[in-house]
Amino acid sequence: MHAWPASEVPALPGQGRDLEIHDTATGALVTLAPGPVARIYVCGITPYDATHLGHAATYNAFDLVQRVWLDTKRQVHYVQNVTDIDDPLLERAERDGVDWAGLAERETALFREDMTALRMLPPRHYIGAVEAIPGIVPLVERLRDAGAAYDLDGDVYFSVDSDPHFGAVSGLDAAAMRLLSAERGGDPDRPGKKNPLDPLLWMSAREGEPSWDGGSLGPGRPGWHIECVAIALDHLGMGFDVQGGGSDLAFPHHEMGASHAQVLTGQFPMAKAYVHAGMVALHGEKMSKSKGNLVFVSQLRRDGVDPAAIRLALLAHHYRSDWEWTDQVLRDAERRLEHWRAAVSRPDGPPAEGLVEEIRAALSHDLDAPAALDAVDRWADRQREDGGTDDGAPGVVSRAVDALLGVAL
Repeated sequence: MHAWPASEVPALPGQGRDLEIHDTATGALVTLAPGPVARIYVCGITPYDATHLGHAATYNAFDLVQRVWLDTKRQVHYVQNVTDIDDPLLERAERDGVDWAGLAERETALFREDMTALRMLPPRHYIGAVEAIPGIVPLVERLRDAGAAYDLDGDVYFSVDSDPHFGAVSGLDAAAMRLLSAERGGDPDRPGKKNPLDPLLWMSAREGEPSWDGGSLGPGRPGWHIECVAIALDHLGMGFDVQGGGSDLAFPHHEMGASHAQVLTGQFPMAKAYVHAGMVALHGEKMSKSKGNLVFVSQLRRDGVDPAAIRLALLAHHYRSDWEWTDQVLRDAERRLEHWRAAVSRPDGPPAEGLVEEIRAALSHDLDAPAALDAVDRWADRQREDGGTDDGAPGVVSRAVDALLGVAL
């Protein structure tokens, strides 16, 4: 599966700072100092509907992570998956009377278009669950053969008790985990499971549903968590720098995935930091495909909204915060974009070297994009009120905003 084209990232004078970021597993800020190649895995979409602003906010956060690392002169090895086979996709396809594979292909293509328009840097490897199945089957077989998985009426489940570190990602107790498991795709009440929290590794073939050769597992399809584990281990290995996604993935998805990987490899932890973006609400409730309260990036673009304004609307909120999309949020972003573009269109302006360092400092401290935006606002205000004598300043600001914030002026 191919990703989307990369926008050019301008080179800036000097060098960026190492990233200090909030780690869900420890509940604290950690300073990441990767080697020459920083490694990040971000969980991708289940393509049964278009990209909404909750998706965009999450991918914007991890785009900033990439940009901070690139500014430190590192390379970035970024991997993202597409869950192109799962119950929600099959249910939507049946509801709409369409082929599930065609639906997944169409919505993935639209996602690529949205990411391109928003100037999100693409992953080096963009992998669908279906194409990962040949690598998933041996992992499930290894877990079963090691006694960390068991058969239940033809399905294969992972035993969470096989991982002594289970629970280290989310820090939740068993009661909270059980509630969230039921809400987020698990089946804690299924009879016969050794532990209600045990997640599905391999689902045996169901009549009327797609299935693949599972070797000794029999025909079927993979569970959700093992998909990402197989892709991450194949392309990044253990101990990569950041595992990312929305805050609703901390449990069960990232918790279960970490346990799968840790039992498979005997190493801990799977990732050096687990980083989670907040949720975006509409009319008082979290944007959710199941609730249907969505604002789609593609619809905003069709309505003539500048993608740079959409990106500024996302950047105006700290990535870990939960916030609500309103018409006012978009109007504020559009005014800011107009103000910035007017400022950099002049032939000279106030000196900008200090501004570049302000943006760097803000982003290196837990991706504080709102503080970075405030710094650019102040420079643009000075430009409007006092002008300046530095002929190169507008160009420096334009390049810095593009390189570090992903906004083309």
